Amino acid sequence: MNRTLKALSLALPLALAAVTAAAADKPALSLTATAVNMSGVGRPGATQLTIVIERWSTDEERGRLVDTLVEKGSDKLLDVLDDIKPRAGFIRTSRSLGWDIQYARMQDLPSGGKRIIFATDRPMNFYELRNNTRSSDYEFMLCEIRLNADGTKGEGKLATAAKISYDRSEKRVEIENYGQQPVRLTQVSVDK
Repeated sequence: MNRTLKALSLALPLALAAVTAAAADKPALSLTATAVNMSGVGRPGATQLTIVIERWSTDEERGRLVDTLVEKGSDKLLDVLDDIKPRAGFIRTSRSLGWDIQYARMQDLPSGGKRIIFATDRPMNFYELRNNTRSSDYEFMLCEIRLNADGTKGEGKLATAAKISYDRSEKRVEIENYGQQPVRLTQVSVDK
């Protein structure tokens, strides 16, 4: 009996430490979505996406990105975005490695749902970079997802190749998508 109590007293702190470590590694949000590409760019059709947000970007990071876009333009914006560490998360298809997400924010919607946006540089293939194709001017990947009031299901749009600029006369951010339309994200669900 005494041995059992000693063994439990030694095992219990180790078990609690393991549970605490596992909780610390839990992402802020994990989503699964079906991406339907009808943009006219890339492979048409549907594919499964996994989006994992490991942390939400800070107000300071957001401010630095907005200030850079307004004052220095999108070329410098990409540099500042790439410098954000640690990453905010990653996105991947069922047939690919993950791609780092540098910026991610979530806000409440008046309807009771949530709006999630994320931005990062986009993966470019060697051909695009080497031949300086028109698509290589579209350096950003942007996404907006809207979750329902209970925060479990939603839909969204993913611009896999976009330009970001700031219109000084209108005082607003403008996004130009390379494709005819963004990739639609359907059947978005929050992984538990």
